[in-house]
Amino acid sequence: MKLALTSLLLLTLTGMASSALAVEILKWQRLPLAVPLHVGQERIIFVDQNVRVGIPRSLKDKLRIQSTGGTLYLRANEVIEPTRLQLQNVTTGELILIDIAATDTSGVSELEPVRIVRAESENAEKPSSDIAAELPAKPRQTPIPVVLTRYAAQSLYSPLRTVEPLHGVSQVRVNRALSLEGLLPALPVSATALGAWQLEDFWVTAVQLRNQSSANLQLDPRELQGDFVAATFQHQHLGKHGKAEDTTVLYLVTRGHGLAQSILPNQSRIDASSNLPNARETAYEK
Repeated sequence: MKLALTSLLLLTLTGMASSALAVEILKWQRLPLAVPLHVGQERIIFVDQNVRVGIPRSLKDKLRIQSTGGTLYLRANEVIEPTRLQLQNVTTGELILIDIAATDTSGVSELEPVRIVRAESENAEKPSSDIAAELPAKPRQTPIPVVLTRYAAQSLYSPLRTVEPLHGVSQVRVNRALSLEGLLPALPVSATALGAWQLEDFWVTAVQLRNQSSANLQLDPRELQGDFVAATFQHQHLGKHGKAEDTTVLYLVTRGHGLAQSILPNQSRIDASSNLPNARETAYEK
């Protein structure tokens, strides 16, 4: 009797394991791949590439997307009509198109994970990250800080399909709550980290600057406080607070570490009413 129960238990566990490990294979042949979703259920997509996702604004509150290490986690919060997403390999720039649609099917079993592979047989068995690693890196004719800054600007402002591929670049986690008050202590601006990318030993961090005063401001990289390899403003001036031009982006390049280790301790903002020789008329008291 014990043998029979043990056998039954093993069969049950084996069946559960087989079910848990079931993965739907989709081959990318330059035709959009259909990936259905169920409202309220998370579906996993294995891409085996370092990709970023292009999402239509219409899905902002309808779809939650998380990405880590070549794996995407999609969860629909409500019914979604057929919509196309773009997955772009950050190394090669190649696009993979997937068509999602979410239906309200309460009580049904969860959809199995999806693995996207190349159609070519020689690549289907080998992760794309390994293939990219075997490609010889092109010699760099432009300094890394320059190409990193350009890549960051394109990633923020350009359509996904137009971003120039940059071999070896990777997006890194950025602490959006990082205090940047000491970055431009002489100017009445707020600063917020938007995103960061790494290439070899260099990091570039995009920082949003917003004018908090009623005066126009000129931006000068010499007024930045911190240890930076390079600094580039998207625009050279900021308009008055509340105007369309009151916001811009600053790209800060650091070496050997991210932005958090390069900024100086917070300093009190300069009071323009003081008699200090370096005080600016646009400075304000914190």
